[in-house]
Order: sequence, then structure tokens, then C-alpha cells
Amino acid sequence: MAIQLSENADAKLLDVRVSGKLTAEDYGSFEPAVEALISQVGKIHILFVMHDFHGWEMGAVWEDIKFATKHCSDISKIAMVGDSNWEKWMAMICKPFTLSTVKYFDAADEAAAAAWLSEE
Repeated sequence: MAIQLSENADAKLLDVRVSGKLTAEDYGSFEPAVEALISQVGKIHILFVMHDFHGWEMGAVWEDIKFATKHCSDISKIAMVGDSNWEKWMAMICKPFTLSTVKYFDAADEAAAAAWLSEE
């Protein structure tokens, strides 16, 4: 799994880029980055870009559920950017599990996703 994290405190944004399959170990770097940015700026936005993404291993599904429960009110918007129908479907499935506003964008519309996150 490849996961790249980039913070922009001024924009209250965590840019997350994933490929391959998320593992429980990936949450060992993802969650501390989220918590550090939240402690620094308050509620944040997440740009979650999926490229050649194959989903979550079972252990990562559990870590994701725990993460969503713990941080359901700390993230105001999540823009999910992907290149397949199942990723679009996944964005719709996760909406009931968070207080965040979640919106899916096709890979070609990544700039629109970033612009949407910057809107108040």
C-alpha cells in the first residue's frame, strides 16, 4: 500500500493519496496526522485521492470504523476523488457513518474537489 499525507494548516486540509490496498498499519501514520492537524487548527477537511486503489484489508476496515467513530465531528468535509464506479459507490456508503459532508469527484475533477473543500 502506498499512502502519502500532506498537511496545509492554513487551509485546514489534509491531502491523503492512496493506492493499492489499505492495511491496519497504514492507519498508524494516517490517524496521528489527522489528530495533529485537528489539535492545531480545529475541524479539518480531507482530500482523499484514490489512484489504482483496491480497498481495505479486513484489519484496516476495523481501524477505519474506529477512526470514523472517534473523529466523526472533527472533519467537516471529505472530498473523495477516484477513477472507478465502486469508489463512487463507496463514497455514498460512508455518508451515514460520519457527520462530515462527503462528496465524490471523478479523477479528472480533482481541482474541483479542492475548490469545493475551500468553500465555506
